[in-house]
Amino acid sequence: MTAVNPLNSASVLAAFGAIGVLVVIFAESGLLVFGFFLPGDTLLFAAGVLCAGSAQHAPRLALWQVLLCAAVGAVAGGQVGYLIGQHGGRALLARTSSRRVKTAATRAEQLLARYGYGKALVIGRFVPLLRTVLHPVAGALAVPVRTFTRWQAVGGVLWSQLLVLAGYTLGNSVPHVDDYLLPLVAVVVVLSMLPLLFEARRTRREQRARRG
Repeated sequence: MTAVNPLNSASVLAAFGAIGVLVVIFAESGLLVFGFFLPGDTLLFAAGVLCAGSAQHAPRLALWQVLLCAAVGAVAGGQVGYLIGQHGGRALLARTSSRRVKTAATRAEQLLARYGYGKALVIGRFVPLLRTVLHPVAGALAVPVRTFTRWQAVGGVLWSQLLVLAGYTLGNSVPHVDDYLLPLVAVVVVLSMLPLLFEARRTRREQRARRG
């Protein structure tokens, strides 16, 4: 049996199908350091492509199963992340040696302070790296449970369903789309990094303005 690479969307989907989507999205949505490097955006998009009628060479997935598993993984993972933050999230962040994790946690706090809980929890779902630490940070900051649950569920469902449906729509529009799956995943990776680049640019402008 070929080993499954959890960082590779095609490998996860080939081995586990829709259940693989649930597990990876659950981990990426709230398991802090453990879910930090998992391919949420690319996995959802690729799963949507493989649900389409033009997927010929790769195993077909059922759209309703992928949508359901993606939503459950996103919402349940976010809630578990919040609980982790409530019970020792700050200590866990303090012990990690990863600068990327610490930077993402700082940005998560800034996002919650800048936009308020509801807007931040929805926006944060669409930002790679940030979405993994956002829910534990919200728990550590004692965001009200009802407010957190409502808005993280809205953000989780929107993010997961939109990406799956985007892949599905493209898959139904391009013949033999699975032949181009790897290039498409690369495009999704680039696009998913744009919010981080825009945020970094804005932060640098604000820092220059304060110094000036």
